[in-house]
Amino acid sequence: MRPAALLGALLLIAGCGSGSPLHGSKTGAPRPATPVAVPAATGRAGRGPGPFGAQLRHATALRARPGGRVLSRLEPRTGFGSAQILAVARMRKGWLAVRTPALANDRVGWVAAGAVRLLHEPWRIEVDLSRRLLIARHEGRRAFSIPVGIGAPGTPTPTGHFGVTDRLKMSGTTYGCCALALSASQPHVAQGWGGGTRIAIRGTTSEGSIGTPASHGCLRASEAGMRRLMAVIPLGTPVSIHG
Repeated sequence: MRPAALLGALLLIAGCGSGSPLHGSKTGAPRPATPVAVPAATGRAGRGPGPFGAQLRHATALRARPGGRVLSRLEPRTGFGSAQILAVARMRKGWLAVRTPALANDRVGWVAAGAVRLLHEPWRIEVDLSRRLLIARHEGRRAFSIPVGIGAPGTPTPTGHFGVTDRLKMSGTTYGCCALALSASQPHVAQGWGGGTRIAIRGTTSEGSIGTPASHGCLRASEAGMRRLMAVIPLGTPVSIHG
């Protein structure tokens, strides 16, 4: 990992707790991306061929609405050094609404369709906080589920719609084998926490905490559960978290 990306990894993820901030090396998608044509008609992503991811071809403006005020500038690589592939929330002719950590939770910004390569995303992740269960769906059908630990009462896991931004392998940390970083952020940072605010689905060396409300907001899964997710979940996968 490049020094700048490693620094970003050290500072970026905070919603995990129990140990030093997350760091590691990125790992590529588990399968080749499938490019698709941008639909001409207005509609929500997920209708027709299924969910979409938007891979940035180059740095581009993130706007408040199609052709509107610039909110931020998105680079073709994330802070971890991964390809920037954003979950697509909806579409208008020539524009895509995307989910990015550059915005507040459950908000979307707009990018020009010509600035991205649109990818078919066959997987979706749903997290039911009340059941402490993560459900992975493939082409809309339930493929498997795994139990997860969730945020403690003072640092609850945020709810809403997000996307997988990075796939990270770890070694020598309390975060287990690996993590899927999300576009979600923790708005309730624990007092004295020295990391950042990003949320992830990640492993743990304290598997007794799985199924309990014990983290700073991250979702904790077993080693076997994380390896199963890492085997199939690509960048840009949409993630829904609800109570």
